[in-house]
Amino acid sequence: MKVTEAIDRASADGAAPLISYEIIPPKRGGSVADALAVVDALAAFDPPFIDVTSHAAQAYYEELPDGTVKRLVRRKRPGTIGLCAAIKARHGIEAVPHLLCAGFTREETEDALVELGYLGVRNLMALRGDDVADKPVPSDRSVNRCAADLVGQITDMNAGRYLEDLLDARPTDFCVGVAGYPEKHFAAANRGRDIAELKRKVDAGAEYVVTQMFFDNGHYRTFVADCRAAGIEVPIIPGLKIITTAVHVTSLPRAFHIDLPEALVGEVTAAPQHAREIGIRWAIRQSEELLSDGVPILHYYIMQSAAAVSQVVEALRKTA
Repeated sequence: MKVTEAIDRASADGAAPLISYEIIPPKRGGSVADALAVVDALAAFDPPFIDVTSHAAQAYYEELPDGTVKRLVRRKRPGTIGLCAAIKARHGIEAVPHLLCAGFTREETEDALVELGYLGVRNLMALRGDDVADKPVPSDRSVNRCAADLVGQITDMNAGRYLEDLLDARPTDFCVGVAGYPEKHFAAANRGRDIAELKRKVDAGAEYVVTQMFFDNGHYRTFVADCRAAGIEVPIIPGLKIITTAVHVTSLPRAFHIDLPEALVGEVTAAPQHAREIGIRWAIRQSEELLSDGVPILHYYIMQSAAAVSQVVEALRKTA
């Protein structure tokens, strides 16, 4: 099922709200068992889909054991496609791989899309990606410079248009999501330009938006209102993160260019030993408020463990 179909169905039949998740592949040289253990825990909550991140060879974010979120520059973390295949085979859950512009040529992207089509993957997240330097592009290759370009390439393949003229080329059937930033992307000159760029991605064929994490629902409401005013009518899924350690108060704003509400910061700072409990309570209240606003789906960002989000979702189920 496509992400948009799941949202439409949930909105139409008044069923319990959908809750989706985002996980990361194991480290290079690591075991897939840990990632699959997280998926096993999440599968108990019947998620409509699980996103699997992708990282180019330049840079990515990782949560360290002490809760610090760092931007690391290493070789590409492999495994996105393989983990998506494992999720579908193991649980029958729709897996949503992230595709990046940065670090990949359009030819490499087309190859990945063909493979994903063979695996029966029907949903994708198209992202620019975070790089530290442009890689030299061979003269016989091309690149997507921004997410709108990547969305356009996927849209072309959905129409049967590949990079080379092919006889009897089969159209693909991907549902494409893109990222949105309630507090503005850090590289955008201003909020208006940021929303204009999101509109460009939607006009190129994106069918839904997943937001960057936020901790103040006011940011989300304002963002949605501004998007609707700009003519963006696709579903906008709120992305949430659960604070589980006092270190998150400083590491998350630094890594993801977001603000934390003073009430949350003050509570964690006053009792850092209880940061996990405070973060879970905050996430429950934030989620309940969004659901009361009529949001049909919530999306939780997960790093290495499903324990905290399991507590949040269990609480939401009790009050549903």
